[in-house]
Amino acid sequence: MTRLHVPIPLRWSDFDAYGHVNNAEMLRLFEEARIHAFWADEEGGDPGADALGTPLTTRVLDGRPGADTLTLIAKQTIEYLLPIPYMTRPIDVQLWLGRLGGASLEVCYEVHSPVGSDDDLLYAKASTTIVLVDAQSQRPRRITEIERAAWQPHVGEPVQFSRR
Repeated sequence: MTRLHVPIPLRWSDFDAYGHVNNAEMLRLFEEARIHAFWADEEGGDPGADALGTPLTTRVLDGRPGADTLTLIAKQTIEYLLPIPYMTRPIDVQLWLGRLGGASLEVCYEVHSPVGSDDDLLYAKASTTIVLVDAQSQRPRRITEIERAAWQPHVGEPVQFSRR
C-alpha cells in the first residue's frame, strides 16, 4: 500500500484565538488534500506527483461543475492528537484508502509535520466516507474499473482511532 503525501500550506485564517488550526478548518485541509489527490486535472494532462514524487495516478474523478459524478460525504471522523501551530512550510497530509466498496470509498488521513522536518509529529488522523453519485439520477453509482485500478494500490488498513 502506498500513501500519498499532499503538502497543504497553512493560511493565517486557519488559526483561532488559541494560536492553532481551528477544528472547523481541519475539515477544509482534508478537503484540499482529497481534491488534490483524486480530482483530475481539467486539461487531462500530466497528473503530477505528491511531495515524495509518487505519481498522482489516483486523479481520475471529474470534480468540475456539471460533471457526471458527485462525490458526497457520508461520514467524517477526526481525532486530534496535537494542536497544529503556525508554520511556513506546508503540512504533510498523508492519504490512503481504508476501503473500496461498490459505490463508496473510505479516505484515510494522517496530518504530519512538513516533509523533511527534524521531528515527524502526528497532529491528527481522520477518515471520510465518500459516496459516488450519478449527477442525473441522484443515485449512488458503482466505482468504475478505471477508478478501482487507480485506487487499488493505495488501499490499506483503515485509520485506527483511540478509544477514549
